[in-house]
Amino acid sequence: MNIKILSRSANLYSTNALVQAAVKRKHNVQVIDPLNCDIVIERQKPEIYYRGRRLDHVDAVIPRIGASTTFYGTAVVRQFEMMNVFTTLSSQALIQSRDKLRSLQVLSKAGLGLPKTVFTNYSKDVSEVISHVGGAPLIIKLLEGTQGLGVVLAETKTAAESVLEAFNGLQARVIVQEFIKEAKGADIRALVVDGQVVGAMKRQGKDGEFRSNLHRGGTANVINLTRHEEQAAIMATKTLKMGVAGVDMLQSKRGPLILEVNSSPGLEGIENATGKDIAKSIIKYIERNM
Repeated sequence: MNIKILSRSANLYSTNALVQAAVKRKHNVQVIDPLNCDIVIERQKPEIYYRGRRLDHVDAVIPRIGASTTFYGTAVVRQFEMMNVFTTLSSQALIQSRDKLRSLQVLSKAGLGLPKTVFTNYSKDVSEVISHVGGAPLIIKLLEGTQGLGVVLAETKTAAESVLEAFNGLQARVIVQEFIKEAKGADIRALVVDGQVVGAMKRQGKDGEFRSNLHRGGTANVINLTRHEEQAAIMATKTLKMGVAGVDMLQSKRGPLILEVNSSPGLEGIENATGKDIAKSIIKYIERNM
């Protein structure tokens, strides 16, 4: 097959792992920067040009679209869809996954467990917002934040009020979530491919850090999911209609709670923690659907 990986750099671990997995399975593969693609819209003849050359005979694409390039990257994925090219992540799923608030609303409607979450239109009554999630401590998250950036733990009501008032003054969109104490600064990342969990790890924040992101010094170890955790991860990706996704969950007294569903999950941490070839699973997913 002729596979294109939409990525800003071929040197990124995840991108390179996908290239190696595709080559090992005898496929033609090319990494293309979506920002260097030109979209040509014409009646019944959608085309994409990459660095002056028309892309044709493409069988499948693997979008690895970063948050900063969501708008144009989504347009490129959509154009491939118009050309009847199979994609591991649809343009609609990509848009929905990047809208944290919308994703949580959709997941809630589907009956999945979530930390209690509040969103307001820069409400001046921050005290009421805090009470909606059961008071402090609580978590405040920027809607546009990634990799743990823009996430604040407010341990007291006074601190929470100060942070919310500051964000409101900057007109920064935030969500407020209850703090799950029993999670103890850890979360679970489950990698789901084609409706199956192909790897899972437990990430633990470093001492004094409530965020478990590996980019922030957290550690990761392989974990065997409970039946409820596995079902929650699979249901979350099906609800958001994502073929490949990283599902982040907290372990709580009331069962698994979904934090986020990542449309371009990194492969390095989970492959190192589990010893599994996740990239190979993604290539095999394309083969099954072609």
